[in-house]
Amino acid sequence: MHDGKKIQEGIIVETEAYSQEEEACHGFNRRTKANKTLFGEPGLFYVYRSYGIHYCLNLVTDKNNFASGVLLRSVFINEEEERVAAGPGLLTKKFQIDTKLNSLKSYNNNLLKIFNCNFKVNDDDLVQTTRIGISKAVDLKWRWYLKRSRSVSKRVKGDKISKLQNKLNNFKV
Repeated sequence: MHDGKKIQEGIIVETEAYSQEEEACHGFNRRTKANKTLFGEPGLFYVYRSYGIHYCLNLVTDKNNFASGVLLRSVFINEEEERVAAGPGLLTKKFQIDTKLNSLKSYNNNLLKIFNCNFKVNDDDLVQTTRIGISKAVDLKWRWYLKRSRSVSKRVKGDKISKLQNKLNNFKV
């Protein structure tokens, strides 16, 4: 996203998955005007305001007419404070994301794009755990984060990482 000075870019380091088959998903009960994008084609951005406080950015996944998506929770931004985009609200604030981006195609727009980069991640590099900030389907381990990143919103209890400068060379790209 362009912040008026430079193009903002980063590496997604934390996500959560949601599916209409489980109660924490916005599309669990039915399609509404507010959640209709979540039922759309894979690759759309689904942006909503959480508790009237901050925005959340999701990427629609799976198939048309089936509510499923991935919440982008945290992004590592090279040469910036390591927690500047650690959490959905901080991420959308840093990248200036609001509901104007709702329903945009992630692969065909001039405002916000997600690219596949040559960043190798093995299963051992990821922590899989339960999602954050929900009261239903709390036992599903549908949150993933990059173990070596200090830019995640919340680590699993006991998962410690040493303090490092937040530079891209800390990641093997």
